[in-house]
Amino acid sequence: MTDVNDKSLPLDDGEIHIRQDGPRDAPTLLLIHGTGASLRTWDPMVPLLTGSHRVIRIDLPGCGRSAKPVGASYAAPDQARRVSTTLDRLGVERAVVVGHSSGGVVATALTEQRPDLVTALALINTGPSMAAYIADEVTIEPERWPDLTDQQLREFLSSAVGEGYEIPEWLLDEARGIDFEVFAEISRALRAYLEERALPDRLAPLGTPLLVIFGADDRRWRSSSAAEYRAVPGATIEMLPGVGHSPILEDPPRTAAPLLAFADQHTP
Repeated sequence: MTDVNDKSLPLDDGEIHIRQDGPRDAPTLLLIHGTGASLRTWDPMVPLLTGSHRVIRIDLPGCGRSAKPVGASYAAPDQARRVSTTLDRLGVERAVVVGHSSGGVVATALTEQRPDLVTALALINTGPSMAAYIADEVTIEPERWPDLTDQQLREFLSSAVGEGYEIPEWLLDEARGIDFEVFAEISRALRAYLEERALPDRLAPLGTPLLVIFGADDRRWRSSSAAEYRAVPGATIEMLPGVGHSPILEDPPRTAAPLLAFADQHTP
C-alpha cells in the first residue's frame, strides 16, 4: 500500500510534523534536514526514493511546521530523542537514517542512542568537526530579515549551494519563515556537540554501516574533510564533483544513486 500523508504527532514538549511517502510495507528511509531548513528541502529527492522505500521526513522541533517549544533544549541528543520517540510511535523498528548538513549531527546522535533502530547511516555534506567549517559568518539583524529582497536573500543563502545553482522561490519562502531565536539556539547546540567530540570518533566504535556523500564544491564545509570519516571502519565516501553543499537540491539523481545502492545493501 502506498501512503502519502502529513501528520503531526504530540510529544511531551510540542507537536512534531512528519510526512510519509511510498509503500508502507517497504524498508524505511528516514530523512533529517539541516538547520534553518525543513522537510521540504528533500522534495526533489523523494520521487527518486519511493519506488523501493517508505520515506519518512521530519520537521525537527523548532523548524518547519513542528512546534517551537519555549525554553526547550535543542541539543543534538534531545532532538535525537524526539526523533526516536516519533519513529517508535509510527511503529518503525529499523531504518536507514539519512542526514543532510547539520541534520547529520542529529542522525549521529540518534545512532549513538538507538543502534537497535539505525540499520545504517548516511551523511550528506555533514562536516566531521568544527575545524572543517569554512563559511564566512554573515550577520543580519532579525528585524531586517522580512525586508530583504529576493536577490539579497539569495546572496545570504549562497553558501548553502554550489555556484551557478539558482535558489528556487519556494526555498526563499522557507528561509523567510525562519525563527531567528530558535535558529540561534539550534546552531549553538549543534556546534557544542561537534566541539565536544568529532563525528568520526563518535561513530567509529558503533559498527553502524556508514555512507558519506559530499559535494566537492561545498562552501560551508571543507570537502577534503570527508576523508576523516575513513576512521570509521568500512565507511564509504562518495565525492560529487561540480556540486556544492546541497546535493539533494543541486543534483538529486547523482545523490540518490549511491544512497539507494547503500540502503539496498543494508536493508534488514
